[in-house]
Amino acid sequence: MTEKEIFGWIAGIQHPGREDKTIAELGILQEVSLEGSSVTVTLAFPKRPDALKNYLVGAVKAAIYREAPEGTSVEVKTVVSDPAPAKKTPELGLDQVANVGHIIGVASGKGGVGKSTVAVNLAVALARQGFRVGLADADVYGPSVPMMTGTDGSVPEMVREGEQDLIVPVEKFGVKWMSIGYFASPERALIWRGPMACSALKQMILQVKWGPLDFLLVDLPPGTGDIHISLVNDIPMTGAVIVTTPQAVALADVRKGIDLFQNPAVGRRILGVVENMAWFTPEEHPSEKYFIFGKEGGERMADEFGVPLLARIPLVQSLRESGDSGEPAALGTRPDSLAFLSLASALTEAL
Repeated sequence: MTEKEIFGWIAGIQHPGREDKTIAELGILQEVSLEGSSVTVTLAFPKRPDALKNYLVGAVKAAIYREAPEGTSVEVKTVVSDPAPAKKTPELGLDQVANVGHIIGVASGKGGVGKSTVAVNLAVALARQGFRVGLADADVYGPSVPMMTGTDGSVPEMVREGEQDLIVPVEKFGVKWMSIGYFASPERALIWRGPMACSALKQMILQVKWGPLDFLLVDLPPGTGDIHISLVNDIPMTGAVIVTTPQAVALADVRKGIDLFQNPAVGRRILGVVENMAWFTPEEHPSEKYFIFGKEGGERMADEFGVPLLARIPLVQSLRESGDSGEPAALGTRPDSLAFLSLASALTEAL
């Protein structure tokens, strides 16, 4: 193993947010040094903050560990490429969420239940009812909020306030949106281990200039992993809304999600259950209901845990079309639209 070999292993790593140029082409890869079995890589970033810095650091380490002999240690140093002396970056605090009334996680035990669809439409429905709303897309492995809100391609601005660089959220439909999807190419997967994902998540919430909000919704990734634990430990969450479908396999995983938030070590309130895809309704026959995924499973789950059933959202073809076109269903007057408005009312009553 030589310094030249190590350079070759990592020079081709692409920056997802910079038109897929490599870290060598962008001048980020500054130096590689080798002493015995210890590798030190220096990456240089411009003074303007790079939201994907932690991702690139992790990608460099992963590439070296994949090729290097067993027992190799890797350290990645980051420096500022600007000639001006670097200032110490303040630790992320809770200042930017100090004026948020309620921080609410939108969670699910498994993927595929429409959690992000519910989160986006709940945000829009709350805004339609006159509330000040923001949504942080914490599903760092599959950020879908930019596409579902028609804001894909947007690049949030950075502003300097005091010693802190803040991200300005994208605003549309009366909601402030923030997602890692604004900084990464949609064609590339974000290869993040748990600590890297948690760090990015906290940045997407705590380093954002939210301003005064009544509600900040956090669209969590499915499951009960590191990101959920980090969030509930570091963010003053009011509680969580659990999304499920009526089918038995979804309900079994939802139990795990509810158990996470109700665990004494976590102690976050379950505000209620949302049964998504409760039945299929043909758009041309809104009075018809077909229970293709089972019937009243969400209601049974809510009763089992003693929490409210906040809403039952019908499956309508236009709901999927609305998400793909970037126009949330909650903007309309169809049965699914009214269900989301009802959900918003039920949530505010639960609080």
